[in-house]
Amino acid sequence: MTATDRSESVSESTSVGVLKFGGSNCDIDVKKVLDSMGEDAELVWYKESLEGHDGVVLPGGFSYGDYLRAGAIASETDIMEDVVEIADDGKPVLGICNGAQILCESGIVEGAYAQNVSAKFQCEWVNLRVETTDSPFTSEFEEGEVIQIPIAHAEGRYIPEDIDSLYDDDRILFKYVDENGEATDEANPNGSIDNIAGVLGENRNVGVMMPHPERASESLIGSDDGRRVFEGMVESVDP
Repeated sequence: MTATDRSESVSESTSVGVLKFGGSNCDIDVKKVLDSMGEDAELVWYKESLEGHDGVVLPGGFSYGDYLRAGAIASETDIMEDVVEIADDGKPVLGICNGAQILCESGIVEGAYAQNVSAKFQCEWVNLRVETTDSPFTSEFEEGEVIQIPIAHAEGRYIPEDIDSLYDDDRILFKYVDENGEATDEANPNGSIDNIAGVLGENRNVGVMMPHPERASESLIGSDDGRRVFEGMVESVDP
């Protein structure tokens, strides 16, 4: 199935909020991908409200300059109460890069992000292996499928609180792997524990990932693998 064919199967009636903080810089990219699917996506400033939305994306960027820790200040803003309410209602919530850091800082998803082992900002394409398809964000993939999505971060080293529970509950979304699908040290760009690139919260409707799926939304720019992350999310709110 092509990206165009998949897009035609996505409903036009749902509404996903794309949450903006001071320093967000991937919000318009995310909205454009959702718009291209016929989704009624809306940019939502952090002083506004997410009421009435069927899901929310916290996009990448450098909220408040990453002062204190990446995502720490944004995680304390009042609108995070709306994000918690949407998550508690079972609606999909996706945090990408800085959005992932915000969701972990807020405690909505367990774990923390630390500085890359290289101590450098890294912007590059990586290979990911899909670890589970039982989520709104990976339902359009095959388990074990190797896909390509770029990263762009300095603090992307994921450290889980309880790695055993992630495995026991099948809550690992993606792992960094080589082109053969092997989770090697060389394929791990930031030193994340067990090569983990994305995880789910306890109720499976909240996901965080450090790679940027919106930057892999068209084959013209190198890959459309990331587009399927959003297609699965939208499909979950209006199957």
